[in-house]
Amino acid sequence: MNKKYFVFKIVFCIFLFGINKSSIPVIAQEKLTGHWIARQVFDRNRGGNSFSTATMVLVNKNGKKNTRVFKNLRIREQGFEKQLIRFTSPADIDGTGFLTIEKTGYETDQFLYLPALRRTRRIVSSQKSQQFVNSDFTYEDMERHPVENYIYDLKGEKIVENIDCYLLETRPQKTISSQYSLMKSVISKASFVPIFAEYFDQKGKHIKTYKVLKLELKQNIWTESIVMMEDILKKHKTFIKLQDIEYNTNITSDQFSKVALENY
Repeated sequence: MNKKYFVFKIVFCIFLFGINKSSIPVIAQEKLTGHWIARQVFDRNRGGNSFSTATMVLVNKNGKKNTRVFKNLRIREQGFEKQLIRFTSPADIDGTGFLTIEKTGYETDQFLYLPALRRTRRIVSSQKSQQFVNSDFTYEDMERHPVENYIYDLKGEKIVENIDCYLLETRPQKTISSQYSLMKSVISKASFVPIFAEYFDQKGKHIKTYKVLKLELKQNIWTESIVMMEDILKKHKTFIKLQDIEYNTNITSDQFSKVALENY
């Protein structure tokens, strides 16, 4: 999905992160490996920066909905990304901010600002499996992951909802700490965007499902306009829908710092 993680991660996210099909070169068969596909996902064009507004809808097992609005700034410099997410409504989450900063080796610093407490806390490694603002995305889902940290197995090809796709299984290297033992992904050949993924815990149980519900070309960049993450065990879902997005704007690096995070 130049990137490091599956992205909301999205997200966001999150929150997570185009190529025209006609511009894709003919791939020599010997190059078609799981690792090669993962590299295309990681390196795909997402612009030098972006600014977006989106809604997040949490749906519990009884169908009750909780809607939030947030803004997302992202910048890529020298191959590394920084991202700042700021919730603007409703009142109980207004001002809450989340900052991610990639460093050499694609290690990622994550900081969560809680306006009610007027303080910022760093998300440490032991907290990466926790929920991000009570959504079905975890802090691990909210960062990019280096291609070299995983083992890939290309399981075949399949047409999914009229999209020609690769089927890819991903497992963390033994030295990598992750809440997931396996991720099964469906990746668009045209855009190298993962449009569907299943996540399995350390016992091999299917615990979460991710799906891109709408994929569009925005400023000639493939963009996930609506995504969904479902917690199978809790029967809880999180939907993220882009209201608008602009790529390659006048965003600057100084907008991504702890000072900027707390300045709301």
